[in-house]
Amino acid sequence: MAIPTADRPTASDEAVPDRGRGRRVAAAVLAVGASIGVGELVAALVSPAASPFLAVGQGAIRLTPEWLKETAIAWFGTYDKVALLVGMVAVIVAITVLAGLLSRRDERPGLVLVVAMGLLALIATVTAPTFAPFDLVPPGVAVLVGIGVWRLLHGLAVRVPAAPDAGAGAVSRKRFLTTAGLTAVGALAAGTVGRVVTAGAAGPASVTLPPAPAGPAPVPAGADFVADGTPSWLTAPADFYRIDTALSVPRLSTADWSLRVHGLVDREVTLTFDQLRSMRLIEAPVTLTCVSNEVGGSLISNGRWLGVPVRDVLALAGVRPGAEQIASTSADGWNCNTPLGPLTDGRNAMLAIGLDDAPLPVEHGFPVRMVVPGLYGYVSATKWITDIEVTTFAAFTSYWEQRGWGKFGPVKTSSRIDVPRDAATVPAGRTVAAGVAWAQHTGIAAVEVAVDDGPWQPAELAVEPSVDSWRMWRLPLTLAPGPHQLRVRATDRSGAVQTGAEALSIPDGATGWHTVAVTAV
Repeated sequence: MAIPTADRPTASDEAVPDRGRGRRVAAAVLAVGASIGVGELVAALVSPAASPFLAVGQGAIRLTPEWLKETAIAWFGTYDKVALLVGMVAVIVAITVLAGLLSRRDERPGLVLVVAMGLLALIATVTAPTFAPFDLVPPGVAVLVGIGVWRLLHGLAVRVPAAPDAGAGAVSRKRFLTTAGLTAVGALAAGTVGRVVTAGAAGPASVTLPPAPAGPAPVPAGADFVADGTPSWLTAPADFYRIDTALSVPRLSTADWSLRVHGLVDREVTLTFDQLRSMRLIEAPVTLTCVSNEVGGSLISNGRWLGVPVRDVLALAGVRPGAEQIASTSADGWNCNTPLGPLTDGRNAMLAIGLDDAPLPVEHGFPVRMVVPGLYGYVSATKWITDIEVTTFAAFTSYWEQRGWGKFGPVKTSSRIDVPRDAATVPAGRTVAAGVAWAQHTGIAAVEVAVDDGPWQPAELAVEPSVDSWRMWRLPLTLAPGPHQLRVRATDRSGAVQTGAEALSIPDGATGWHTVAVTAV
């Protein structure tokens, strides 16, 4: 089918003021919007992981230097992905507007933009870790739609006469506006349907979990000091922190999911979801901590996990002598390395299928993820896990290790002041400081608080239901009127005192004493 074109302005138009720039800009924006919208729809139907827009975003994440990633996490926290997507939209709009302005008489500047964006999406798709041939379809269709829409709308835009009262001009303007409106509605509808189809592709709603071995476990009495301002001991799934590299989380069904265990093993094993959940289950509270968590940061949460011990799965395959670690890979191609020691030493390292008496939320790894107490998430918490290779330290270097992070990632003993907040005003006299401390799989033995240059004062500790979870603390204080600084430090059950030496999170976790400044009045 021939692509509609339009008459081009003549040389006499040189002297006529350019009143059509708004139409050309609109044409460029709509062409790119239609390309993105149709790309989303086709991706939803063919290969959700190949969304052209998100493929470019994932490519940007892979190429972003570590210092910039850490800066983004420090600035935006769990909204870092939203910030990236908003930034991408802003850049696309700016470039598109410029292309429209440059296309006064010639469609080629806008055409170059559409083609360049399509090529960028194709390159990002081909270089993705999970690339498959069908992934080329969404960006390919998207660029063809973008070219067609641009040529159509640009032709209509430049056909409108400069004289606003011309009869033929009114007809041309109406035709442009009608076509542009229909294009906008179609692009929005295609993108929305694509997102809805992708979001509904799979999920935990229809999954029934086996009962926990000991039945539903209540929150232990005395495990927190919520009344004094600490977090609740058990984090609600909706409030659980999320840090990963997935702009669009993988949507896997339990029917399609499987886990392959191979490498330095006696026999390769492939487990379906039904086979996994029929194995021996354990349920345990485990606090997860992100290595990017700054001193006093909030990238830490505590959940009650249900799953199969990793050591049981490895035993099915039979780990060979000389093996030192596993390389685990998620459905979106992300990978990490985990030393074998923490997986087989008796701690509650598991392939989790449930969180707080429900199937895993999609954004937290449904249908299966790994949970290992005592290790930062970048070496242990593979979400949407589909592959485990038993290997050696020399044979495999993980995603984050390639980017300068440490190999082993043990969680460092840390503590935080939750109340009073930094820069808060508190009543002079009696006040209460409260917060949380953690040393996963070692346990917290003591927490101390110092006011200004005064001595360390022992805090009251909440019940410790498990050494794999965080522990709350509180301390009544008497503060004289004026400014004060409060510092906190923890001691773990091995006797190690939290260091006051300040260090950034890279390569293996931030250190230092959390300090807040308050004013007593």
